[in-house]
Amino acid sequence: MTTQPTVPQQVVEEFLGDVAPLTAQVGSAEGLMALSGAASKQFHCVTDFGSLRCFLRDYQSNILFPLEWPAICRAYSHASRYEIRELIALDRQLDQEPLLQSFATASQRVGKTQLKRLRPLRDQRLVQRYLHAVQTGEAHAWHTVVYGVILSLYSLPLRPCLLSYAQQTTLGFIHCAAGSLQLTDADREDLINEVVSGFPEAVNRLLLPAVGPTPMVG
Repeated sequence: MTTQPTVPQQVVEEFLGDVAPLTAQVGSAEGLMALSGAASKQFHCVTDFGSLRCFLRDYQSNILFPLEWPAICRAYSHASRYEIRELIALDRQLDQEPLLQSFATASQRVGKTQLKRLRPLRDQRLVQRYLHAVQTGEAHAWHTVVYGVILSLYSLPLRPCLLSYAQQTTLGFIHCAAGSLQLTDADREDLINEVVSGFPEAVNRLLLPAVGPTPMVG
């Protein structure tokens, strides 16, 4: 048996801190417009406060809830059962998701940074095999997959960690867009309160069926 490592909550905080470059890339006015243009049927073009609100709703309904959260849950489940093949298959599956391609580079940069921090855990075979798969190009270290692995590795609870992820990415988008869109502090506070308020119910919908089949991506 492997030895379960013991670390503080700082592991999650470090991960969410590393997500900042991702939200900086996608959350800038240019990044938001690029994503809107790449998936015009799913996203509103961001030009002002109202369209940013619509974009955040689009992000939740098209990416966060159906793709990112389920990917984290599946990675968590595979890692908990030491299913390395399934974990790599999940990583490769995300390569085929069109809506994720606009920030693939930033996502994989975050994931690789986190995996390198786990390298010293020599007795964690799944981590070492996943890291090797990334190094050989068999997998690409999507940040959501790595996040799920981290939560499983350190036996961290899914629900609060999913909420922290959603809040961090959403706040990052708002913060990055605020300057170029000239949002006031009141605008940002209203938008944050509005968007974040729906997260608890959404995460409950995702996790309550977890006593049955594992949530699927897509």
